[in-house]
Amino acid sequence: MDKKKRSPEEQMKHRIQLDAAKKIKAKTEKDDIMFGLGVFGIVGWSIAIPTLMGIAAGVYLDNRYPTGFSWTLTLLFAGILLGCFNAWHWVKQKSEEE
Repeated sequence: MDKKKRSPEEQMKHRIQLDAAKKIKAKTEKDDIMFGLGVFGIVGWSIAIPTLMGIAAGVYLDNRYPTGFSWTLTLLFAGILLGCFNAWHWVKQKSEEE
């Protein structure tokens, strides 16, 4: 295989172009990773907070007003549903912005 011979100026220009391309790629990948981690965190918290609030309210209601069913399990399920809807809405809104 015969390599094309380049002048020192062309070789330097080629190296600079390769380095610039690597830096641009690294910057965009870093931004993608950070954005992904941010979305992962926000989605997690948007599900966790309503779930924990539902559990807390359920424990309070179970201790205060005993009934034949469990308020804790009912409000846990409601909190998970609310959190998942909230996360879905947030992700949908962010994807439409981009």
